[in-house]
Amino acid sequence: MEPGTAAPDFTAPRDGGGTLTLSELQPKKVVLYFYPRDDTSGCTKEAIGFTEHAAEFEAAGAVVIGVSKDSVASHDKFVAKHNLGVALVSDQDGDICERYGTWVEKSMYGKKYMGIDRTTVLIDGAGKVARVWRKVKVPGHVEEVLEAARSL
Repeated sequence: MEPGTAAPDFTAPRDGGGTLTLSELQPKKVVLYFYPRDDTSGCTKEAIGFTEHAAEFEAAGAVVIGVSKDSVASHDKFVAKHNLGVALVSDQDGDICERYGTWVEKSMYGKKYMGIDRTTVLIDGAGKVARVWRKVKVPGHVEEVLEAARSL
C-alpha cells in the first residue's frame, strides 16, 4: 500500500452495533489504525491516546477508526472499560487486515505466529492513502499522526 493509491473500501461491524463503511466517510480524512488486541497494554495506551486527541482530529476534519480481529462484544467491553471515544471495527475474518497488509508473520521468543502488525494509515478526503506508518511504537505516535492529518 503506497501513498496515492486508493484505500481499500470495506464495511464492517462496529462497537455499539451497526456497521461502518469507509467510503461513506468521504470527504473526511480517515485515520485507520490497526492494533493487535483489545485491552492489552500497548493497544490500550494507543486507543486512549487517540481518544484524548479526538476533538483535535475532528477539528482537522479527520475520523479515527481502530481495527482489530476482536469481536464487537470485546470492542464494547474495551470502550466501556476505558471510556474510549473512537470507533472500533471488528475484522474477525481478517479481510480488512489482509487488504491493508497488516496480517503478518511475527516472532516472539523464537516462535513464529500470525498477527496484526501495529499500523496506521492516513486516508485523504478523496479516499487515497496519504501516509502509512508500519511497526508503530505507541509513544508520540498519536501526535505525529495528528500533525500529518492537519497538514493534508
